[in-house]
Amino acid sequence: MMGIEKQFITKKVAVIGTGLIGGSMALLLREKNFTNFIIGVESVKSHAEQAIQLEIVDQISTLEEAVAQSDLIIVAVPVVAALEVVGQVLDLVDRQVVVDVGSTKKELCGKLATHEKRSRFVASHPMWGTEFSGPKAATRFAFSGKAAVICNQEQSDEDALELVMEMYRYLGMHLLSMNADAHDMHTAYVSHISHITSFALANTVLEKEREENTIFELASGGFESTVRLAKSNADTWVPIFRQNKENVLDVLNEHISQLRKFKASIEKENWGYLRELIEKANQINRILK
Repeated sequence: MMGIEKQFITKKVAVIGTGLIGGSMALLLREKNFTNFIIGVESVKSHAEQAIQLEIVDQISTLEEAVAQSDLIIVAVPVVAALEVVGQVLDLVDRQVVVDVGSTKKELCGKLATHEKRSRFVASHPMWGTEFSGPKAATRFAFSGKAAVICNQEQSDEDALELVMEMYRYLGMHLLSMNADAHDMHTAYVSHISHITSFALANTVLEKEREENTIFELASGGFESTVRLAKSNADTWVPIFRQNKENVLDVLNEHISQLRKFKASIEKENWGYLRELIEKANQINRILK
C-alpha cells in the first residue's frame, strides 16, 4: 500500500459539486492521503462558502481553473447537470481523468460516446447516500463497505480506470463492473423504487392523517426509517426518474402488482395467502443479513 500511496499522493483533485457525495469524497480522500490538495467548483455561493469553512476543499475555483490545476476531476452534480458538465470538462482536459458519480448512466454514456476525449472519462456510481444534501451533509462516515459500480470500462483508458478504481479502494468500497443499461435497470430495482415508495408513503400519511402532532407522537422507529428517504431533494430525484423512466416504470408496475396482492388478500380475508406473501418477503433476509 505504501507504494500506491506514493504514486497517488501527489494527485490534485477537483470536486465539481461540494454537496453530500462530492463533499464526503473530498473529506475522505484527504483523510486517507489519496490527495493533499482539493479544488472545489460550486455554483451555489452559500455552498462554496460552507465548503471552505468546513475544510472540504482548499480553494474554490472556476471550472476552467480547476481542470487546469487538477489530475482527477470528480463531477458530483445532479444527473441533469452532469449531461452538460462532464462534456464541458472533457473539452478542457489533456491527460487528466474525469469521473462522475451519478445514479443514472445510460443517457450520459450515450451522449459522450462520440466525444473525442471519451477515453479520459470513467462512468461510475458509488452506491451510498443519505436523504440530506449540501456541504453540511458531507461526512467522513461514508462509502466504507459499499459497492462502487464502474460502467462501460472498455471505453476508458487503462490509466484512467486504474486511478478511479484506486480512488474507490481508498474510500473502502468494493468494485463492480457492468454496462450502463444494466446499471440503470438494477438501480431502478434496488435504489430508485425505494425513494418512490418513501415519497408515496409520506404523501399517504400526510393525506390521511391531518394531525401533525399525532404523526409526530405515534410514528414508530419503523415508520420513520421507511419514510426517511421522503426527505430527499426533488431537484436530485426528478431528473433521475426522468433519465431512468423506462426502468422505473417497469419496477413501479411490479410494485403496484405486489401491493394489489396484499390488498386483495386483506379484502377477501385470505389470511393464508397474506401469510405466504409475508413469508416470501422474509426471504430478503437471506440476501441482506
